[in-house]
Amino acid sequence: MLSDYFELGSEPVFRLMERAEFPWDPLKELKPFLQQFLAENGGRVPEALHPSIIIKGDVHIEDGVLLEEGIFIQGPAVLQSGAQVRFGAYIRGNVWIGPDCVVGHDTEVKHSLFLPGAKAAHFAYVGDSILGRDVNLGAGTKLANVKVDMGRETVKVRWNGAVRDSGLRKIGAILGDGVSLGCNTVTSPGTLVGKNSLCYPLSSLSGVYPPNQIIKFRPELQLSERR
Repeated sequence: MLSDYFELGSEPVFRLMERAEFPWDPLKELKPFLQQFLAENGGRVPEALHPSIIIKGDVHIEDGVLLEEGIFIQGPAVLQSGAQVRFGAYIRGNVWIGPDCVVGHDTEVKHSLFLPGAKAAHFAYVGDSILGRDVNLGAGTKLANVKVDMGRETVKVRWNGAVRDSGLRKIGAILGDGVSLGCNTVTSPGTLVGKNSLCYPLSSLSGVYPPNQIIKFRPELQLSERR
């Protein structure tokens, strides 16, 4: 159920979520949704920008967004009030950054949705993903969005006991509200994590995880004498 992942609200972006049958469905409609929003509200960029900031395409940036030096933003993109885009961040297009979100230093985001308060603050890759409210990605987290066959087939997801074809060649992770991933976590394409779950650092995740879980990944450390 979608309620295992997100609590909907009244902000414009939640219109995109209301129509979804599966948690990954908003990714299919994200680009046209952004285009419609920008057609209705227009592009909007602060007049005073540091010369090292590069903005291309249709971008709508609300008042109260912090833009640090040395960032690149490619539209279509929307950044809402209270968001922070920190030094060295790269926003590659088809991105919605909600209120009070953080796109941090050396973080790359493409074709993704950040719901209010979601944070990818340090050295993250967020591709074709949805971050629910107040999600936190530990430093070095990578949400892989394409299979090793380089997307020749669409991503399949096991959902309610059946394998569903997402219809998408690229899906990163769907992280429910309040999910926290420890440092250097890596998710395989099509990973779903239910809301309020906590994942330990250095984890490798794939598949579907229910809400309210503690996820531990503990590979065995082996020592042998060097000869």
